[in-house]
Amino acid sequence: MTPRRGAAAPGDPAPLALAQPPAEPPAHWRASERTLRLFTLTVAAVSAALLTGHAWVLAVAAGPLVLLVLSTSAGGRPTVAGAEAEVSARRCFEGETVEVRIELAVHGAFGRIAPRPYPGPGVSVDSVEVTGTTVTLRLTPHRWGRWSLGTVDVDVYDAGGLARRTVRVDPGEAQVFPMPTHTALTPIPVRLPERLGEHTARQRGEGVEVTGVRPHVWGERQRRIHWPSTTRRGSVQLNQFAAERAADTVVLLDVLGDYYDPSNGVSSLDETVRAGAGIARAYLRSHDRVGVLSIGGTTRWLVPGTGGGYFHRLVETVLEVRRDLGYQVPDLAGLPRQAIPADALVYVITTLTDHRVLEVLRHLTARGNPVVVIEVPIGSPRPSTRALGALRREAAELSVRLWQADREASRFALRARGVPVLPLTPGAGLDLTLAPLLRARVQGRNR
Repeated sequence: MTPRRGAAAPGDPAPLALAQPPAEPPAHWRASERTLRLFTLTVAAVSAALLTGHAWVLAVAAGPLVLLVLSTSAGGRPTVAGAEAEVSARRCFEGETVEVRIELAVHGAFGRIAPRPYPGPGVSVDSVEVTGTTVTLRLTPHRWGRWSLGTVDVDVYDAGGLARRTVRVDPGEAQVFPMPTHTALTPIPVRLPERLGEHTARQRGEGVEVTGVRPHVWGERQRRIHWPSTTRRGSVQLNQFAAERAADTVVLLDVLGDYYDPSNGVSSLDETVRAGAGIARAYLRSHDRVGVLSIGGTTRWLVPGTGGGYFHRLVETVLEVRRDLGYQVPDLAGLPRQAIPADALVYVITTLTDHRVLEVLRHLTARGNPVVVIEVPIGSPRPSTRALGALRREAAELSVRLWQADREASRFALRARGVPVLPLTPGAGLDLTLAPLLRARVQGRNR
């Protein structure tokens, strides 16, 4: 387990180190590479002739001089008015391709166009195509967050290829959403708000799930008659149905730190946000209200809501948590009550490494909210024992055992309060993680 701040973990598809482009290119025309090569050959031939005293060596300089004269007579320099960049999508998911189309405003004859892309952090360049005055780049963001797509320096050469002018283009930023962890399970708490939905409540009402039968009351619809019970009891019996309600769910993300497992290089921050996005998407598909709350650095939250476009609002709320990583100490005791409605099911996705999270869990359980803890594994520390003596090696091994015992004590304390602690398997779906919650509805504390 190693804490980090913005560094790339082993096995990451793209580093997070900021790729700094070179200095701003000059805005005027300057000699091209071809001119410099021909001029270098000419100077070398003349210098050799002067040093050796052989006039025939000057004939070697005739070739580059002829090429320079022919290139100069090929035509004048074009007028480069500027360039405009058009991005196919400003919002995408991890691994999706973003196309950047650059249109150059060039008037007059020109030789060739040579783009030099400098991608932003976590972005790779898949292909670069040049068609006339149009440059098309295909970029792939590999890490979620709000990142710059980088910069592109486009060199425009004159018709003879002797001079070039560079135009710098900034495609801007893109919002890269985390790829949600797949899950189809939506466990529900015991108490549901009085709002129509798709979850079966314990109360009786208008639904589709039959919970029993009762005697017929004058004025009720005959389509609800349960004929087997009517025949057996000798009186008209009607079906009773369970009410269908919607759930309020809040995903609380512990972003107090970012750790990676030394065995596989998995980032705890990445797994936390991806799991939270998967839970939010699953409940939104069930037409439930979902909110988000992130603690760490700056406390960010969004009140529970529903709808097809609400998922993007939830993810946009936590995209800045990478920039929040630091050593600030947020006020975790004053969590906004609007973000966590009464009886809302709270999923706390945490590594259980910061004891301040345990205080947050204590406040939530005291308020009566049903709480589920999803633990993101970070692996065990690996102390370096090469340069240690036998006594210090034993102390290092003992410290690791104490660290593991402390984590197990935290899990035991949470389970003793009735809070389920479910381990998350990185790279796998959430169905296996949430399956134990289907045995019974999630209990909350009675206030």
